[in-house]
Amino acid sequence: MKVYFLTLKFTSSLPENFYGATWARLREAIDAVHESRPTKSNLEDLYACVESICTHNLSARLYDDLRLICQQRVTRIAQHLTSQLSHHFDQFLTEVGSTWEQHCRQMVMIRSIFLVIDRKYTLHTAGINSIWEVGLELFRQHVLCDNNNAICVKTVDGILDLLQKERHGELVNSSLIKSLLRMLSDLHIYASVFEKRFIDATEHLYRYEGLELIDTLDTTEYLKRASRRLVEEEERASRYLDHSTRKPLIRTVEKQLLEAHVDEILSKGFATLLTESRTDQLSLLFDLFQRAKALTQLKIAFADYIKMTGSNIVMNVSMDEQMVPELLSLKDKVDSISQDCFGGLEMYTFAIREAFESFINKRANKPAEMIAKFIDTRLKSGNKDCSDEELERLMDKVMVIFRFIHGKDVFEAFYKKDLAKRLLVGRSASVDAEKSMLSKLKQECGAQFTSKLEGMFKDIEISRDIMTNFKLHLESRSTVSHLAPKSNSPDTEPVEASSSVVNDMEVSNEGDLASGQKPKPSGSAPLVKVSGEVELVVNVLTMGFWPTYPVVEVNLPKEMEQYLECFKQFYLSKHNGRKLKWQSTLGHCNLKARFDTGVKELQVSLFQALVILLFNDGTKFTYYQVKELTNIEDNELIRTMQSLALGKKESRILRKEPQGKEVCLTDEFSIITNFQNKHYRIKINQIQLKETKLEAETTQEQVFADRVYQVDAAVVRIMKTRKQLSHNDLMTELIHQLRFPVNACDLKKRIESLIEREYMKRDTENVNIYIYVA
Repeated sequence: MKVYFLTLKFTSSLPENFYGATWARLREAIDAVHESRPTKSNLEDLYACVESICTHNLSARLYDDLRLICQQRVTRIAQHLTSQLSHHFDQFLTEVGSTWEQHCRQMVMIRSIFLVIDRKYTLHTAGINSIWEVGLELFRQHVLCDNNNAICVKTVDGILDLLQKERHGELVNSSLIKSLLRMLSDLHIYASVFEKRFIDATEHLYRYEGLELIDTLDTTEYLKRASRRLVEEEERASRYLDHSTRKPLIRTVEKQLLEAHVDEILSKGFATLLTESRTDQLSLLFDLFQRAKALTQLKIAFADYIKMTGSNIVMNVSMDEQMVPELLSLKDKVDSISQDCFGGLEMYTFAIREAFESFINKRANKPAEMIAKFIDTRLKSGNKDCSDEELERLMDKVMVIFRFIHGKDVFEAFYKKDLAKRLLVGRSASVDAEKSMLSKLKQECGAQFTSKLEGMFKDIEISRDIMTNFKLHLESRSTVSHLAPKSNSPDTEPVEASSSVVNDMEVSNEGDLASGQKPKPSGSAPLVKVSGEVELVVNVLTMGFWPTYPVVEVNLPKEMEQYLECFKQFYLSKHNGRKLKWQSTLGHCNLKARFDTGVKELQVSLFQALVILLFNDGTKFTYYQVKELTNIEDNELIRTMQSLALGKKESRILRKEPQGKEVCLTDEFSIITNFQNKHYRIKINQIQLKETKLEAETTQEQVFADRVYQVDAAVVRIMKTRKQLSHNDLMTELIHQLRFPVNACDLKKRIESLIEREYMKRDTENVNIYIYVA
């Protein structure tokens, strides 16, 4: 059995005047809303009327009638605002703002009454705006844009005027500005009628403000003003403007206040900020330049400042002694600025490296020499300026500066010479510090660079073992006693006279020997006490490791001669085929001297000791007598006599006659019998260990001579490997292999020299091709 259900439709006929009567009722309500008075019908009844019309498919007619009434209302609004165009901006804008707010309230009320139209008609019909959108469209067409451009122009002009006043510090109605700008945004005309004009006005304002301020303010104040302007515009954008305006607004301010004046800012005060380390201002400058995309210009100016400052340090001959401390201070400062103020960006780190490498090599060789001397000063035992940890950190910083130097062979020569003095005279502050520095150099330059330096340490260590064996050798000899002077020897007995006498001597003579063979290690060799009165230390040095010293023949006391001969026999008995040369210029002694005021211990050089020992046998000697008895050459003897007779008053033990500031060949010298010094142990400056200008020049000349050999060896090595090579390729290979700066002319001279000596030849068909000659 099947059951069927039928849907029955009943249609009721509309009253004759249904729409007209209903519309009249709705029209009265719309007019009441527009006139801001109460409606005669309540909202529920009005809503039901609209629903009834829509139910009978009259939505389109009702929508058109409603639109017409709203259009008439908006037309009257436009006429009213047109009549207000002659008023001042403030009054006119206030009227526009209140009119807009009233229009929005009215459209909200009308939409609530005609909500059914939106739900059943506009939502489902293409190309039909909602009631709220109709209100916006009509206001836009008849009031602010298409048909009434004068109202729109004056409104925008008024808003721009208020914003201009606010930028100049005047109080304005911020809520009115915000309301009007929101109106433009809601009407979708913000970008077309306001934003471009606002950006143009901003550009014009800050262009002229930037030109004025860059001429009247210093760099710091200008940066502060620019920063404050950017903050103000950021706040203005978040408070009033559409989010789309913020980016072009801030970009415009950055362009006019920063980008347009980058060169002036950097040239006017950037160097001052760096010199005075004004980190707050530098951080602000970096932040602003980062916004202005001017970090590259900042990097260039930063590098130029480093080059200028560094060049002033390096090229100032009168300040050579302060060169390295000044360079370290500059490096610390720019590193700190780069890290703390410039965000630690790599581009600034690279700029620092390039700048240092550029200026530090402008003055060839001198920075390398001064770095070696600076390290020598810090590694000497008399240096009490810093702890071991601080010294280690300081040496790390010095190595950073050292890394920028091209002529590292110059550094090696001076460092080796200074290291030799520290090791031989026992002036090294710490063996650990010395070896730590050696390790840093090895890591930086390779094992070949430090091989000779390591050999110097080995020589000192081996010398200590040699002296231990020598002591055992002496003790095993039954006749060792005849080597030492007796206590009643005339050489050590005081001479009873008016002058004082040096006796009871304890001599520690470090005679330095050279043999051209094996290397030997580091450390400080112990004193070997042979008798109660004389002790001896000998360091055996390998000639290839140590600096070249001139051999000076002097007349030694008999006791010293006996010791040296005994040591020579002992050493050669252990090492056949070696040759020993005594280096008297490197010796130093400790003498115990009896003055009328008491016994003192004098720390002196060997030359000074030889002069002092003469006064055991006499009370007065002329310069010529001293020279004849000691056989010390004139330059060394004059400096020695100056140290003993013209040095500091508290360490002056000889009297010169006649008195004067210079040692003359006719002078006579005698002991100051009443010599006084509160210290028991007195060091008399060892003049011969102080480097003179001539010695520095000699060291540099030796470096240049070594470079010639290195260039020759490199050319032969390359040609032997390649057999045949063009001139340009050979030059490229040489520059790559050599670890010191060299110009093309010098290389060409060495190549010509090797061709003359038949190590290589030119190709007969192409003179730019070199061929190795086996």
